[in-house]
Amino acid sequence: MGLTAKDIEHLKEALQQAVVKFSERCLYQSAKWAAELLDSIPDASPAEVEQRTAGGMGNYVHPAFFPSADPVEAALEAKELNRYLLAKSFFDCKEFDRCAAVFLPESTLSGVLSAKMSEISSPRGKGKANAALPAEHALPALSQRSLFLALYAKVISGEKRKDEDSEMIMGPQDLGAVMNKQLLIVSRFLERWFAERETEDGEGLPPSQGFLEYLYGMVLVKQKNDQTAKDYLMQSVHIFPWNWGCWLELTNLISRTEELEKIAPHLPQNIMSFIFHANTRVNLYQQGQDLAASLNDLLNIFPTSSFLLTCKALLNYHSKDLMTAEQDFSNLLALHPHRLDSLDHYSNILYVLNSRPKLAFLAHLCSSIDKFRPESCVVIGNYYSLLSLHEKAVQYFRRALTLDRSCLSAWTLMGHEYVELKNTHAAIESYRRAVDVNRRDYRAWYGLGQTYEVLEMHAYALWYYKKAAGLRPWDGKMWQAVGSCLQKMGRDRDGIKALKRALLADSYYDSTASSFGSAGPVDRMAQMDPEVLLQIAAMYDRLDDEEEAKAYMELCVAQEDGGAAGAEGAGLGESVAIHRDSPGGVASDGEAEGAERGSGHEGTGVTVATSKARMWLARHSMRTEDYATANRLATELCQDGVEVEEAKALIREARSRMELANMMDR
Repeated sequence: MGLTAKDIEHLKEALQQAVVKFSERCLYQSAKWAAELLDSIPDASPAEVEQRTAGGMGNYVHPAFFPSADPVEAALEAKELNRYLLAKSFFDCKEFDRCAAVFLPESTLSGVLSAKMSEISSPRGKGKANAALPAEHALPALSQRSLFLALYAKVISGEKRKDEDSEMIMGPQDLGAVMNKQLLIVSRFLERWFAERETEDGEGLPPSQGFLEYLYGMVLVKQKNDQTAKDYLMQSVHIFPWNWGCWLELTNLISRTEELEKIAPHLPQNIMSFIFHANTRVNLYQQGQDLAASLNDLLNIFPTSSFLLTCKALLNYHSKDLMTAEQDFSNLLALHPHRLDSLDHYSNILYVLNSRPKLAFLAHLCSSIDKFRPESCVVIGNYYSLLSLHEKAVQYFRRALTLDRSCLSAWTLMGHEYVELKNTHAAIESYRRAVDVNRRDYRAWYGLGQTYEVLEMHAYALWYYKKAAGLRPWDGKMWQAVGSCLQKMGRDRDGIKALKRALLADSYYDSTASSFGSAGPVDRMAQMDPEVLLQIAAMYDRLDDEEEAKAYMELCVAQEDGGAAGAEGAGLGESVAIHRDSPGGVASDGEAEGAERGSGHEGTGVTVATSKARMWLARHSMRTEDYATANRLATELCQDGVEVEEAKALIREARSRMELANMMDR
């Protein structure tokens, strides 16, 4: 993606205007995002700056500070300027009710909302409809900027009161059912506002600025009216595409890649749509060379963008390339040392890597910057969890949720801690609340499955494991959990399919050269999990399919050296084959390293699983009167140091049988 110098200047000007518009409407997070993106664009050369300023800048006014292009809106904004400044100062001081009352006092709101929608939506047109309505029922003549600020203050006021009315986190009365009571008022007002615009024939009304569509979409999302919300949010990004908050709301409404591809043609074709597409795919746990290339293209334009660098790190995290993800976050932290956004993900990576010194440093850094940010509390909670101080970790995760009840990481991680503390009821509730916040969180679904499996409620566990596997179809851990659960339920054939899918998923992440989807014989297979192979073999054994069971037992033993000794001649090309539906694309650098690691040159060494498989093969050889093989396998078991006594007994029996056979031959 290449942009000319003129394109870069237009991009800068658009982002500058966006920052001003967001600040005017108190959309602080969107303003921060746009300002960070703007700051990440490389500065022009001194010669270019001198050329642009050669004409004199004494009376220059930046376009971001121009009045509205529409004369009606400009006149209203000029008329309301004093009241607008008063309302914005109230909002900045977090006096949200006072802010809303500047433009929409309760008397005005009650009169407007008491009007019947049937009178408003009559085909006589807005002018005639308003003329027929009493003055107290008519919408106030406000600019869209002031109207947005007043209604947005109403929503924020309702959210604040909702948090105040909520019970203590995970307390006996904390059911998560407290509602924002201002949503109904704001939604009815906006419904009336949009209805009157639809009845107008187009004359006399200023064009929409896109922010009220965004606010209505946000309210509809909170009211669980997702489809209508999506329509209004898409209208908003068409009118004003720089509203990152609106794009994020759309991202949260998309739960599957198919939905993203379905709405993509209906979105505006500009750089914001490109950023949205890349970010949504990262949030949907997608991987692939094309996504990495998209992020690199964007980073060529915004090389120091903290947001895009975070997306790149999360892409590696979701691809299980933890070392590269850790390095990405480390570089990001060096570039933006005071930025706390997404550091909870970094702490998760350090936790999995068992990097206690780095996690301790990160916890200290977050605490010194702002100890009352949810991200800081999550990082500190992860540190205490790594120290096995689970009660202390729960305390910090609860503190994060007190600050922000929609903090997804805190709900999920608190569920993990309650599992460690053997408090299954609290763990289930934590995971359920995480799913309520974001139904795409596969970790919460997987955690629910694990918790119900501990309770031996396998039907429930299976349902949750399948939800997790649907969100992460190329994560072998998810399919292994599904297969193990099916095995415990006695559904061996279904369990075998799931575990074979786990092998296929692991091969995708390792980017091996061979594919389980090939129909021909398997000459060399990738490094596979001996535990999974042993489970598959055991289920074939229960199904009295000795040939398949033997083949998988041999394959399990072969993993000690990283080879596939048992694969040849066993028909594993068809046995392991699953429909070829792995995502396409060329392996990235990190994936290529995984391929080298899993190419069969390194083995797992002796494990409990391989020893069990060797014991089964030794007994099978005894049953089939192959005493030499049984003796060899039992001798190897003695060297393994696993089940030594039983192995010695097999050796004695095998040798006696061989001696008896030799005597009979004579």
